[in-house]
Amino acid sequence: MAIRKIIKIDEEKCNGCGLCIPNCAEGALAIVNGKAKIVKDIFCDGLGACLGHCPQDALEVIERDAPDFNEEAAIEFVKSQGGELKPQVQINKPEGGCPSSAVKVLNKPLTLPQIGGCPGSKMKQISRSETNDPNVKLTSKLSQWPVQLMLVPVNAPYFKGADLLITADCVPLAYANYHNDFLKDKAVVLGCPKLDDSNYYAEKLSQIIKANDLESVTVLRMEVPCCGGMALAAKTARDKSGIDIPIKVVTISIEGEILKREYL
Repeated sequence: MAIRKIIKIDEEKCNGCGLCIPNCAEGALAIVNGKAKIVKDIFCDGLGACLGHCPQDALEVIERDAPDFNEEAAIEFVKSQGGELKPQVQINKPEGGCPSSAVKVLNKPLTLPQIGGCPGSKMKQISRSETNDPNVKLTSKLSQWPVQLMLVPVNAPYFKGADLLITADCVPLAYANYHNDFLKDKAVVLGCPKLDDSNYYAEKLSQIIKANDLESVTVLRMEVPCCGGMALAAKTARDKSGIDIPIKVVTISIEGEILKREYL
């Protein structure tokens, strides 16, 4: 045991979204009882690769008494979970040179482990009975392009005075009547707060809200905790823009039902 750098989790701030999990290559983090936890201190290298992916700012690197990081144990643990972790540091020592001038190369895993972590990545099969007439052809209500939040121009003409629909990109797959119930007559942006930078989302949405005199803002999210990052990005954007506009949040279940409607 020695004083070293290690991750600390503020359980009061943590909402169990799981965004930190795939960014911990060593498998040190998992969601336990709805909160992020360190599985074992020896799996945490203290480098903080998981920082910046927490929308609640619940993670920080501190110094405390902890057993040394055990890279070999972390590699074996990741392998046991079906992942792959290359040795984190290769040290190339120059011949006859000073060891402190060795070049360190940080490697990333080829496959990130899922240590029972994010509830949103838990596998599930859904059985459905066919009740719709397969001969009925639906018409798309999409009236713009592009749609990805990372790609849309802030000053696109279709945003001017629009009803903005911010959609987590799994929603149109889960909710069968997405086009008629939500997309019709709206400008839309799609994204995934788990896979993209939620800080970028907040900044981009803030610019869109500020520049376009929007009529309304609706967020469609899935029920999984990590999808809450989409609503959080919208709220942060609204607050940052200084525009007092209500945000309607609709939560969709994995089975495709509306679970909740609320306002931020």
